[in-house]
Amino acid sequence: MADNNNGAFIWSIANLLRGVYKQADYGKVILPFTVLRRLDALLEPTKDAVLDTFEKRQNQPGLDHILPTVSKQAFYNTSRFTLAKLAGDPANLKANLLNYVEGFSPNVKDIFERYAFAAQLNTLEENDLLYLVLQKFASVDLHPDRVSNTEMGLIFEELIRKFAEASNETAGEHFTPREVVRLIVSLLFTEHPDDEPARSLTVPGAVRTVYDPAAGTGGMLSVADDYVREHFPAASLTLMGQELNAESFAIAKADMVIKGQTV
Repeated sequence: MADNNNGAFIWSIANLLRGVYKQADYGKVILPFTVLRRLDALLEPTKDAVLDTFEKRQNQPGLDHILPTVSKQAFYNTSRFTLAKLAGDPANLKANLLNYVEGFSPNVKDIFERYAFAAQLNTLEENDLLYLVLQKFASVDLHPDRVSNTEMGLIFEELIRKFAEASNETAGEHFTPREVVRLIVSLLFTEHPDDEPARSLTVPGAVRTVYDPAAGTGGMLSVADDYVREHFPAASLTLMGQELNAESFAIAKADMVIKGQTV
């Protein structure tokens, strides 16, 4: 139930955007802030250790490889801020929030750049909404002890679906119904009786690569990963994709980060 409650609460934050954003554009604010809150929660347990390591080794080579081992994630943040600390200084909120985002490792900063997050912060600040939105997100408990990667993935995918439905003219570009995706993926991984046994995904150490040349918001890649984890737990899957639309790319990459997948 926790994931349903959190998803509904996050969706309700979009009500603050009425009159400033078109309904079809709510996702430009809600999705990156959802990602930000989740990453904030994931990094919380190792925040002090990362800052200490960064302070001591910031001039040493290979820091991008050292800090993820300290954060125990595939990413890190070297800013002193957290969402809770940001909410405590409304007067300098936008500048501090930009500093916080800039402190992420390159693989995460890329997500916020493709979301054009800085431009959204300008719009929110100009309409006296930035503090209200951030305060709401800071109050959402997305700590991994309460919300697993799987549950977080479901929350994010549900938000993607709702925002895609709100943008009827481009919904097909952003979101393929999950039922269709699951059917395609199941057909893709169905093993034929004539297949060589050595190529079976049931063989320990089996490795496969899935490539989507028009990845959209990453649904095909995400469902493929879920399918292999469920049906072939001994196999290893590498996900690869490309997408022309920057916002769709950001959503796909964020979805993978939120689920703990390698990006």
